[in-house]
Amino acid sequence: MQKVKPALLRGFDQEYLPQDQLQFNRLIDIARRNFERYGFLPIETPSAERREVLTSKGGVEKEIYALTRLAEADDDEAATKGALRFDLTVPLARYVAMRERELAFPFRRYQIQRVWRGETPQARKGRFREFYQCDIDIINRDRLSYLAEAEIPSVIYSVFREMAIGEFRIRINNRKVLRGLLQEFGVAQERSPQVLRILDKAEKEDGARLVEELEREGLARGAAGDLFGLVVKKRSTQETLAVLAPLKGCAQGLEELAQIAEAIGKFGVPDAAFAIDLGVVRGLDYYTGTIYETMLVQYPELGSICSGGRYDDLASYFTDTRLPGVGISIGLTRLFSKLKEAGLLQPLETTPAQVLVTTMDPRYLDRYLGVAQALRAAGVNTEVYLEQARLGHQLTYADRKGFRLAIIAGENEFGRDVVQIKNLTTKTPRDVPVSDIVSAVTQELR
Repeated sequence: MQKVKPALLRGFDQEYLPQDQLQFNRLIDIARRNFERYGFLPIETPSAERREVLTSKGGVEKEIYALTRLAEADDDEAATKGALRFDLTVPLARYVAMRERELAFPFRRYQIQRVWRGETPQARKGRFREFYQCDIDIINRDRLSYLAEAEIPSVIYSVFREMAIGEFRIRINNRKVLRGLLQEFGVAQERSPQVLRILDKAEKEDGARLVEELEREGLARGAAGDLFGLVVKKRSTQETLAVLAPLKGCAQGLEELAQIAEAIGKFGVPDAAFAIDLGVVRGLDYYTGTIYETMLVQYPELGSICSGGRYDDLASYFTDTRLPGVGISIGLTRLFSKLKEAGLLQPLETTPAQVLVTTMDPRYLDRYLGVAQALRAAGVNTEVYLEQARLGHQLTYADRKGFRLAIIAGENEFGRDVVQIKNLTTKTPRDVPVSDIVSAVTQELR
């Protein structure tokens, strides 16, 4: 039989060793726990959607993976009409439009699932073709309070504070402020999308070259430099509000920003953790109000680890109901890869079980399994070593996997109705009566 070389596809190669998977799962658990703490409800949508759904809001066709089968039937609807989702927002719009009558509004949802995107994979930049996203959105009918926009940063703050990934800052801006700035600098409306895309690259690419690009979009040399300088300069929130105050075109956006900044503080986010920042541009056209990006203060080169914004009408392509909303997305696979590379992940045990029950004598299998069942019933994660092996080999296995305790018993111990509990960190054993195993183990683990 010819062997097949075990290899992964480029861009679909985020496959972790168990200890890394435990850390990844921990981040998911933290996100889920904090989302639910704020009252967000979980949903999941199918991996594949109809092609016209995915392209309804301008999805780039060359980035969307279509479905097919190696030997497909002529009547296979999924293969002829289906494609893999490239984000979680478009499926959310379809979901809300389909289930509008069944949902309670404001609808607060979170979704943690994989998406697929045909981008050029760049592992060093955390760019993959298959990755997890963690999204939250608040959607209402007809109107959505500015308080929803102010609450989102408090959720972000809660998530990243528990992840303990270092100092971070939630940066906010407003699309109406950006539109006002472009008006102040005489940018024609039809040129606005291209100018915003250029400004969105301000922190990633050479400034002089970007100013030249702005000039090619019709800005005078001095105006291009002034606009670029205004956007990229870092200021405090109050300084930014003061800079914008004389600009009449920014008045509406400025009022919204000031109102939201004040409310963010009332939601418990400290001033050091967020700032109004004109450098937050977010090129996506469907954002209409507040926009967010979150950066690690000590590692700005990692880029935004969480982004999103306010949109006035989520599902206009699917329903006539006006559904304004606000949401953010954490690209969890990218975040995990960058945190791992920077050494910012919190160390974890390399096994979810804390106790290994060794098996010295197959005659006592019932008793070994009984010990494990008693510990599990008390909430202690426990594994039983099921293979026949010398005790030394079993303890080596326990050390390698990172168990904290080992339960050791053979004919001698069971004959005295005791077991030995060995602390694998201190290497100290002690005998305890079989009837006291649960209390002794839980005491050791504390």
